[in-house]
Amino acid sequence: MDQKKNKRVTIYDLATELNVSPSTVSRALKDHFSIGQKTTAAVKALAKKRGYRPNLIASNLRNQQTNTIGVLVPWLNRPFISTLISGVEESAQEAGYNVLIAQTRDSYEKEVINTKALFDCRVQAIIVSLAMETTDYGHFEDVIQQGTPVIFVDRVPSNFCGHQVMIDNYQTGHDATQHLINSGYQRIALLSGSLKQKIYQDRHAGYLAALKKNGIPVEEQLIGKSDRLTIEEGANLIAEMLKLPAPPDAVFSTNDSAAVGAMKHVQSIGLKVPEDIAFIGLNDDPVCTIITPNLSSMSHPAAEMGRLAVRQALEVITMPQESVGSTFMVRLNTQVVSRGSA
Repeated sequence: MDQKKNKRVTIYDLATELNVSPSTVSRALKDHFSIGQKTTAAVKALAKKRGYRPNLIASNLRNQQTNTIGVLVPWLNRPFISTLISGVEESAQEAGYNVLIAQTRDSYEKEVINTKALFDCRVQAIIVSLAMETTDYGHFEDVIQQGTPVIFVDRVPSNFCGHQVMIDNYQTGHDATQHLINSGYQRIALLSGSLKQKIYQDRHAGYLAALKKNGIPVEEQLIGKSDRLTIEEGANLIAEMLKLPAPPDAVFSTNDSAAVGAMKHVQSIGLKVPEDIAFIGLNDDPVCTIITPNLSSMSHPAAEMGRLAVRQALEVITMPQESVGSTFMVRLNTQVVSRGSA
């Protein structure tokens, strides 16, 4: 293979071929007044012929800015996350920024590594949804102290003062549980993610508050927790609960994946949804309208959260230096999306 054909064409290559200086080529490509029309035309014609494209990264670094926002998320293949990233990218591009994306696979170690990698790429801000394992935020504190703002979105830290964009997880947990209570269910199970994470702490607290408000006793055996909360984990958790002398008659799952797994399991053993056991999830993923019956869920404005995170990041980037220490918190509302499962 001819390696020369694969070599990126530079302004130095164009200058050599035209027998002019690299600065002349650079100025001609920018239509600088100091370069004659004939030379400008020749430079642009050769640049087009040779497939020259400017090195934007090098140019931005010379200007001490990359116009790039880093995005660090647990999983790229989750509907909620992909919708969140879509909102980020849309707003970033509108503002003239590029987006650099990395995933942690819910690993604290990968989160530390990828945070440093994004910082080394000189992104101007990092938008982060925490890994499930993360309880220490020193890696974020390091990049913040070095001048790179961090915007936490959805999974936000519980004991770290930083910029945050999230839903009202407490109210969401309360409203999902209350919806089941209003529908006549009394033995309501909870499928929760790790209580190390603030979003699951708050959803759990909302669930408990709804039970207490309605005089329903809390039964710990009806609260299942998982660090992954996958389809498989949803099936495993509900299978254990169905062995109880008094099994649940309804389930609030703090994500839709676990709700789907639990629903499929109860149907596989001959139970009917919602007649024997009802379900409501959270996120309103596309899968909710594919399974039968359709899964009721709590809305989760992922794209809006992404757009807001970029807007807040840009405000911090352009904020006067004396104001960098301030923080903000944005909480978005959710609502019940009622379907056939509850």
